[in-house]
Amino acid sequence: MIQIHSERLTAGEYIDFLKRTDLGSQYPKERFPERIPVLLERASISLAARREDGLLVGVLLGLTDFAYWLFVTDLGVDRDYERQGIGRRLMKEAHELAGGERDIAVYLVANENAIPFYEKLGMEKSDDVMQYHHIDWTEFTVE
Repeated sequence: MIQIHSERLTAGEYIDFLKRTDLGSQYPKERFPERIPVLLERASISLAARREDGLLVGVLLGLTDFAYWLFVTDLGVDRDYERQGIGRRLMKEAHELAGGERDIAVYLVANENAIPFYEKLGMEKSDDVMQYHHIDWTEFTVE
C-alpha cells in the first residue's frame, strides 16, 4: 500500500528518485547538485508517496500563497508505479493542503508527454502564462 505524507526530502533521495522517473529531464544541467537542495528546502508543499518499506515512489513539490494559487513545480511517479493513481492522489492532497478547490487555482508547466494525465484531472491548457528567463539551460537527464 502506498502512503502519502507531507515531508522534506533529502537531495540524495530526491536525485535517486529522479533517476526512476521522467521528471529528471525538466532540470537544467547548470549547478544541478547545488540547486536541488534549495528547491527541496523552500517548497511550500512537499509530499512524498512511499511504499510500506519506505521506498519513495511519488513526489509533488509546490509553491503556494495558501489563499489563491498553487504552482506545482514537480510531480513525478516512479516508472514502475505509474497508472496506479499516485499522481492523482498527490495532486488532490496538495490542492487540499494549499486551501482546497473552492479557493485555490492550480498552475504548472507540463511535460508534453504528461498533458493527457493533467487533462484527465480536469486541467486545461492556458495561453496566458508568461515566462522570463535568461539563464543557461543545458538539457540533460538525471542518471
